Amino acid sequence: MTQLTPDLLDGPSPFLLVPDAVLLPEGPADGHAVVVSGGSFDAVGPAEELIRTHPHLDPVRLPGHLLMPGFVDAHHHLTQSFGSALAFGEPSEIFRRVWVPLEGALDEESAYVAAKLAAFEALRGGFTTVTDAGTRAGVDVEVVASAARDAGIRCVLGLVCNDADGENPSVMDSAEKHLARYGDDPLIHPSLAVSVPEAATEATLTDTARLAAEAGAVVQIHLNEHLAGVERSLVRHGLRPLEHLHTIGALGPQLLAAHATLLTPRELTLLADTGTAVSYNPVASAWKGNAVAPAITMAERGVRFGLGTDGTRGDGFRLADAAEFAQRLAYGLATGDSSCGAGWTWLEHATRGGADAVGLGARTGTIAEGLAADFLLVDITHPEVALSWDLPWELVRRGNRDQIAAVFVGGRLRLWSGRPVGWDGQALVRRAAELSRSTVGRAAITRVHPTSTAARERSTTP
Repeated sequence: MTQLTPDLLDGPSPFLLVPDAVLLPEGPADGHAVVVSGGSFDAVGPAEELIRTHPHLDPVRLPGHLLMPGFVDAHHHLTQSFGSALAFGEPSEIFRRVWVPLEGALDEESAYVAAKLAAFEALRGGFTTVTDAGTRAGVDVEVVASAARDAGIRCVLGLVCNDADGENPSVMDSAEKHLARYGDDPLIHPSLAVSVPEAATEATLTDTARLAAEAGAVVQIHLNEHLAGVERSLVRHGLRPLEHLHTIGALGPQLLAAHATLLTPRELTLLADTGTAVSYNPVASAWKGNAVAPAITMAERGVRFGLGTDGTRGDGFRLADAAEFAQRLAYGLATGDSSCGAGWTWLEHATRGGADAVGLGARTGTIAEGLAADFLLVDITHPEVALSWDLPWELVRRGNRDQIAAVFVGGRLRLWSGRPVGWDGQALVRRAAELSRSTVGRAAITRVHPTSTAARERSTTP
């Protein structure tokens, strides 16, 4: 029986993996195995049964490992990675002061490197799918697609369709071409995007909804994220942003609402009734001054949602922990809710629920026959989780990227012990460090908060 090595699995399938356990929707299943063939799970079931029915395959036994679905990042901005650390200590609506000028300073090479760097970090954190909300860089979106493809990560790729300023008259032609452009691509899944509802005309908001629904894609919109944006919508339309989208017919299963931190009970009902999905981004709430989306209530009301990083940090386990922790601080402590959904809730929405929210529920997010073989091998002999009493809770509370032994996307080994397979990750990081300095230097970025060193000096000055 062969032990797992990168050389063994960095080649053509099929192969039969026999870990200690497989994380299924109903929970960890001891003594289970999977057969991977042609980029998908060909079989999932009891190990001895699969070994008996696949005698031509040499079982690869993985003692001390859990095989689980890869994490799905439901909201990212891949070309913003050069400025990730610029978000610390900043008040809300940071996009106006940091992200728009930063992306505007990117050229083709720096946009590619920034996107690939973000994809690399995501893979290191156990994400097998990232959902990019569209770049404002003046480059062809294929630059971002190439970066994700070359990194080896699955990507829901947004095309920004803003047209409220009148400078993008052919926006719908571009949208149709984008949706058709990646039809045969195994890793890139096209999506449409509007930065915020006020950035597009009502016609474009309804047309993108229609096109996406027809194509089986999603429209990504930052929605009800900041108080200032809610107030501008009330002044302009007499309605909150989510209510306004409902009035014009733009809500529905094709809409992926990013953040949705400021929701009234009526808006929660609208989300549930229309099947609209949400990306719950708890770390972004903590880092950038937003409120915390009522994810526990969403789960209870049947609102579809996944978990998103918003480009903050690419660690799937820490994201799941933040998702539970934010609910506990914002809602659970006040009501005496000591569980806040339990561990399975956050693993579910970090994987299968996230895939559903971004329009890929029929393709990935679950260890199941016929779905894409996007999965992690997690070393469960580390001290954080070795003394296991409730593995889902332990993965949420005590899991981290250091425990990820391998990342597979589309049945191919993409990351081994934190290092990419088939390309030089350290060379990419070095080039990103060089390009980021020049890019940030020429971008008209305005920060409110000083660096931590400057803040300390200020606080100690008489």
